[in-house]
Amino acid sequence: MEAIVLSGLPAAGKTTVGEMLCRKLGFKLVGGGDILKEMAADRGFKVTGKEWWDTQEGIKFAKEREGNSNFDKEVDRRLADKIAGGNVVVTSYTAPWITEAGFKVWLEGSLARRTERMAKRDGTDIEDMKEVIKIRDVENKKLYKSLYNIDYGKDLSPFDLIVNTNDIQPEKVAEIIIKKYEEKNGKR
Repeated sequence: MEAIVLSGLPAAGKTTVGEMLCRKLGFKLVGGGDILKEMAADRGFKVTGKEWWDTQEGIKFAKEREGNSNFDKEVDRRLADKIAGGNVVVTSYTAPWITEAGFKVWLEGSLARRTERMAKRDGTDIEDMKEVIKIRDVENKKLYKSLYNIDYGKDLSPFDLIVNTNDIQPEKVAEIIIKKYEEKNGKR
C-alpha cells in the first residue's frame, strides 16, 4: 500500500498537506483537479493557475461537466491507476470510494476555517469566498451522489484516518498521517 489518498471538502488542506507528505516520503503528488484541468484545456478552456477552479472559467467548466459524467469517470480511472502504481500521494474527492488501494485520509475543516484559508490563499474577500465555497460544497456533493451514490462528507467509511485541520498546522497534520500510515504498513 505505497500510496496515500487525501480527500476532504475544498480548502481542507489536501494540496498543502499532500505536498508536505511528498517531500517527506519521496512520493509524487497527483491531483484529480490537475487531470480535470488537462481535460478542460483539451476542450478549449483557458486553464491558468492553481486556483483556476475558483475563477469564472473554472465554475463554467464545472457546470459543463455536470452534464457529462465521462469527465469524472475518466479522471477517477486515471487516479485509480496511479494509486495502484504506488509511490504517490493523490488528492481526490472520489478516489477513496472507488478503489480499494491506498491509505485513505479524510481532512475535515469547518466552513469558517476553509473560507479563511481560501480567501487568504486567493487574496479575496472572506464573504465572497464563503459563497464560492458554499456553491462548490453543494455542487460537489450533488455530483458525487449522482455519479457514484456517494454521500460526500457524510460517508467516511472508506477512510483509515480522519484529521480535523481546523486548529492544526499542516506540518503536524502531515506528521500524524505519516505516523498512522507507517503503523498500518508495519514500518514502525
